[in-house]
Amino acid sequence: MPCTPVSPEIITTVDGVRRLADRLGSEPIVACDLEADSMHHYQEKVCLIQFAVPGYAAIVDPLAAPDISPLAPLFANAAIRKVFHGADYDIRSLHRDFGIEVNNLFDTMIACQLLGEREFGLAAQLRKRFGVELDKQYQRADWSRRPLTVGMIEYAVKDTTLLIELYRQLVAELEEKGRRGWVEEECELLSRVRVAERGDEPFFLRFKGASRMDGRTLAVLEELLLFRDGRARQFDVPPFKVLGTDTVRELAERRPRLPEELQGITGLTDKVAARYGEGILRAVERGCAVPAQQLPAYPREERRKMERGEEDRLKRLKEWRTEEAGRLGIEPGYIANNALLELVAVKAPRTMGDLEALPPMRCWQRSEFGEQILSIVSPRR
Repeated sequence: MPCTPVSPEIITTVDGVRRLADRLGSEPIVACDLEADSMHHYQEKVCLIQFAVPGYAAIVDPLAAPDISPLAPLFANAAIRKVFHGADYDIRSLHRDFGIEVNNLFDTMIACQLLGEREFGLAAQLRKRFGVELDKQYQRADWSRRPLTVGMIEYAVKDTTLLIELYRQLVAELEEKGRRGWVEEECELLSRVRVAERGDEPFFLRFKGASRMDGRTLAVLEELLLFRDGRARQFDVPPFKVLGTDTVRELAERRPRLPEELQGITGLTDKVAARYGEGILRAVERGCAVPAQQLPAYPREERRKMERGEEDRLKRLKEWRTEEAGRLGIEPGYIANNALLELVAVKAPRTMGDLEALPPMRCWQRSEFGEQILSIVSPRR
């Protein structure tokens, strides 16, 4: 098993970032990770970027060295494989904060999922394969705090120093099962994800359960979410630290109008009520004052009712997926999600060319399962 470097290089200057980029620029594989402060601040940001190659580890502090542009060519270099675990958030964050794009990505979590690993988190994999434990207390740490503690540094280093060895093991297993191409394609698509801008859309559109609320409840909910967001911005904390999701939902549904009616609301302690009670009641009042003809409505897409033949095809496709997933030892959703199966059932493709015309279908899905799918939806072709 590779040895974890005792003392990673902590980089806090732009010159140090340049030297690191030069040092890693000739490596074929670089393990990468980052830490952010989304659990502690209103506007989340990348607070550390970790790198590791055999025998060397480095931690870049972008709060001390805000210009990390020398690293952009490293991430963009398609000749260097960048290994992450659970890269979705990292890819979005690097692009949001620094405009960095990552090419030649390999996500070890996706590899674990497509290999059928039941526990595919990094902590579980490091424990299973290397006997290494990650201290879970640092998963929710405020990574914007300085100085970094010894424990925080050790945790950040462990996140990357074993990634390359994990990558090598997973690639060998993928090759043995003939699934390496599956992971490569998924990682290529993942490298293009970006943070979605909220724009001017109502806050309630991203609130879980809002689709089941009536117009008046949505109006009150929107005012409560606007109030919560304003206070979170004011105090530089995540919105959930002002009012939790369950608290906001209950306030929107019960619509308290008097201070005494705030008692008994889930999560609304005396301290929270004293701090935000007046603002909450005013928000509820504004929501209740919205004229009936101006009440918001949750947008709904009219779903065409499937015809009998389409329903039959979908049933056969799901039965095939369950059987195939059992044979391969992976979760059914990794073979094809429900949306794809519904599209196939409706379109009833008859040829491989027809499958190519379905954008959600991956090349590996078409290559691996295309003939089976066609035989199910068009048995007499």
